[in-house]
Amino acid sequence: MAWKPVHFALAGMMVFFGTFNTLSVKWADKMTSKCTDGTLQPFNHPFLQACGMFLGEMLCMVAFWIIRWRSKRQPQSAFPPIDDSNAPKKFNPFIFLPPALCDMTATSIQYIGLTLTYASSFQMLRGAVIIFTGILSTIFLRRRLQWFKWLGMIVVIAGLVTVGVNDIIHSEDNNNSTHPNSTKDHLVSGFWSVPTGLKTLYGVDASNDDKSSSDLIVGDILIFCSQIIVASQMVLEEKFISKYNVPALQAVGWEGTFGFTTLAILLIPFSFIYVGPKFGNNPRMVVEDPYDGLYQLYHNPMLALAFSGTVISIAFFNFAGISVTKELSATTRMVLDSIRTISIWMFSIAVGWQSFYPLQLLGFVILLSGMCFYNDIIILPGIKKLASKCGLCQGSVPYANVDEGEGDENDAAQGEPGADRQPE
Repeated sequence: MAWKPVHFALAGMMVFFGTFNTLSVKWADKMTSKCTDGTLQPFNHPFLQACGMFLGEMLCMVAFWIIRWRSKRQPQSAFPPIDDSNAPKKFNPFIFLPPALCDMTATSIQYIGLTLTYASSFQMLRGAVIIFTGILSTIFLRRRLQWFKWLGMIVVIAGLVTVGVNDIIHSEDNNNSTHPNSTKDHLVSGFWSVPTGLKTLYGVDASNDDKSSSDLIVGDILIFCSQIIVASQMVLEEKFISKYNVPALQAVGWEGTFGFTTLAILLIPFSFIYVGPKFGNNPRMVVEDPYDGLYQLYHNPMLALAFSGTVISIAFFNFAGISVTKELSATTRMVLDSIRTISIWMFSIAVGWQSFYPLQLLGFVILLSGMCFYNDIIILPGIKKLASKCGLCQGSVPYANVDEGEGDENDAAQGEPGADRQPE
């Protein structure tokens, strides 16, 4: 199908707002602001940021109401549809509570991990959702995965290991260097020097630019493990919600409503649970201090801008992503999500949030190859076409006829990181 101007607009919207969402969260993490105790401290409030993300998802419900209102104003056919099997069915909104709790837990863990590791590693490691979605779907959905999906999962694991090894190697280099930015300067100065204005705007300085080895490892592990919860959310959505044919925007809106309400209530006990200076990154050293977070937002307009950008961008990202899946395909959405990862990685290098590491680039290429194998795009179809031209095979490739009717598009949607939303 030839792309129309609206398709290019939706694709561009998905890549732009998806990239901006992750970068705005990381930008907020790197800024400092006045705390309630009068000192300047980094903005380290992952649970409050997760609340902002769910607030953005709630805006998808507003978009759903607007679309439904417009559809009601359209001329209606005098005859009822012959086949209404795809029409939405009545449902209890509380069916969205279990996946919303999964989304809330996974998003909070991922935002904690993002404060400890690089934005590009955060985005790449979220590709682990393919592995756990495939495994859980075979256990709970009784789905038999084709051989190329297992191959894709193995390749994705290799890519994740490569990204993790890169973080460990270069975090040790930073810890062992005599100057905290010596490794960075050596790798970056050859082709790019971060302007002073960008350093000031995006919170880059020598004191917080390099990550310790322990922080990077813990951050990567948290993001990787959170994908188990994300995969559980996807399986729950498919098993209990898909049968009601709920519109995607409405589903995201309901999950955002339940996630925001639940996490907002949990912030009350979180503000009284003392965890000490090791884990309590706020003046009162509690799990989360929402008042201190709002106080910091009030005293730093740029920080408030970054936080607002997170809320608004997640709404537009979900709307664009759902529209891309509907108008084009789920595999197209996966490809666009990979472009988003490249954009985040390039921006992080450009503003000095991290250095250029060839091993990390190799890990991303391996990850992307695994996703292509899993979703049966580009690589295997290319091999099939080449083999047919050489006369090595004729007709369809055997794997194409395995488990017909299972729904490759649904599988592709499950395989992509953050099928309906993003923490992310």
